[in-house]
Amino acid sequence: MTRFLDLVHPAAGTALMSEWLTGSAGRSRAAADAIAAEWAAAGTPSGRLAQHIFLDTDGTGLLFYAQWTGDEEHLVWARAHRAGTVSRVDTLVPGIERPGLRRTRLERSVVHDAERPAGVFVVTTLAAAEAESAVAPAPGLLAAHVHLTSGGDRAIVIGEWTHAVAHAEAATGTDPFKRYTLHHAS
Repeated sequence: MTRFLDLVHPAAGTALMSEWLTGSAGRSRAAADAIAAEWAAAGTPSGRLAQHIFLDTDGTGLLFYAQWTGDEEHLVWARAHRAGTVSRVDTLVPGIERPGLRRTRLERSVVHDAERPAGVFVVTTLAAAEAESAVAPAPGLLAAHVHLTSGGDRAIVIGEWTHAVAHAEAATGTDPFKRYTLHHAS
């Protein structure tokens, strides 16, 4: 399986995360495939360096992780093209809920094991001051990638785990998390 650092573009000035709630695994796959087709048909906009789709392991949604050279480049594209792109997906998969876009920057990565493949990516949101606890070594934690929100008060940590069972055994806090697998990388 692909490791997260394989997806990171070194020139990224901003990393955008957007969750789409679909309600079922079939709808999640249909939405993911539809948006991937939209991206392929439209070509890569200026400033977008990479775009990845992760499927929630519980089947209820997906996560987009996009890397852009900066926020302004993304905003220019969003004003001109986002509504049309999303409406075409909504025609194929109606009723998708989108809780919002989070603008972040990758602050740091801590790699504990660079050799074993990641079986699951766990996305946890917590106070920035608590991010250290999410990167501490734990059985099955291969790496953790700390993203800070634009205000700097929240951290979104993408953890690479050997498998969901290892994460479940290590999870002790009350911070919200979701488990994902990579569906599409471009």
